[in-house]
Amino acid sequence: MTYVNSHPTIHSQAATPATRRYAPENSLQTEDPFLRDVVLGLQKSPKQIPCKYFYDERGSVLFTEICRTQEYYITRTELTLLNDSLTEIADLIGRSATIIEYGSGEGRKIRNLLSALHQPKSYVPIDISAEILLRSCRQLSHQFPEVAIHPVVGDYTEDIQLPDSVVRSGAGRRVVFFPGSTISNFTPEEARQFLKNTQSLLRPGDGLLLGVDLIKSPARLHQAYNDQRGITAQFNLNLLQRINRELGGNFDMDNFEHYAYFNPQESRIEMHLVSLQDQWVKVGGRRFHFAAGENIHTENSYKYSLQNVAQMGADCGFQHLRAWSDPEQLFSIHYLVSEAH
Repeated sequence: MTYVNSHPTIHSQAATPATRRYAPENSLQTEDPFLRDVVLGLQKSPKQIPCKYFYDERGSVLFTEICRTQEYYITRTELTLLNDSLTEIADLIGRSATIIEYGSGEGRKIRNLLSALHQPKSYVPIDISAEILLRSCRQLSHQFPEVAIHPVVGDYTEDIQLPDSVVRSGAGRRVVFFPGSTISNFTPEEARQFLKNTQSLLRPGDGLLLGVDLIKSPARLHQAYNDQRGITAQFNLNLLQRINRELGGNFDMDNFEHYAYFNPQESRIEMHLVSLQDQWVKVGGRRFHFAAGENIHTENSYKYSLQNVAQMGADCGFQHLRAWSDPEQLFSIHYLVSEAH
């Protein structure tokens, strides 16, 4: 699917057909990856659905609302930390850089980064939601008319093909910007594989600017994922509504409840949707049984120490140059440099 925009500095690219990095164990003959992953996930015990499917248009809007809640410290802490560190970050990145952002969303954080950089050359936002992505790119093109913008509608957990003009360009560093502690959604093994694949896009000396949530009080984490307004609950339940809308499911929202808690053994927040009664649900022509109290595991969010991040980067071909964290040690930003492949 290709999107055409009127602004001359926006160059759209469709999602690239790719080999999945985290392939499901069983084979399901369907061209729709959403249907395939949902059916296979509901066949597992315990049931699970990949968290990337949260982000249809409504899910993306709800996540933006989550980021503005009082309890969700991650976004405002990262923004403050990023703004306080921008001069040093810009000096590390250097002149005429190309910024590649995974999961760019509404583009709130990239505005501050692009403003601080020394004559950035181009920006490649990659997001699974076409509507949110292109709306953001149109706004950015007006704010930064000198920056060539190449939006890629795609799933950054799959192999990503950079635009030809970016690949051919020899000027400036390529820097992958991956904020928001989204890397926490991967298992530690998946996170390492993801970093290795990211490193393969970079040349020696290119950079990775990475936001990572830190280990902290379980009570603070519980509040962040169970906000009083119930926005996170709506976000979680929207996954079932999306299945109903797009896959012909018949989930009854009144029969499921959001549940999130901190698992100290795994150092992660887990999000689940819990069945409140014994029931059958249909998706894609298949029926699935839920016992009362049975859950769908929808998301993990791992929490790291600064030392964990540095070691993980070293394991995946990166030199850890610099880390910034706030006075409460809630969140961290890391700058890593790609070493020789």
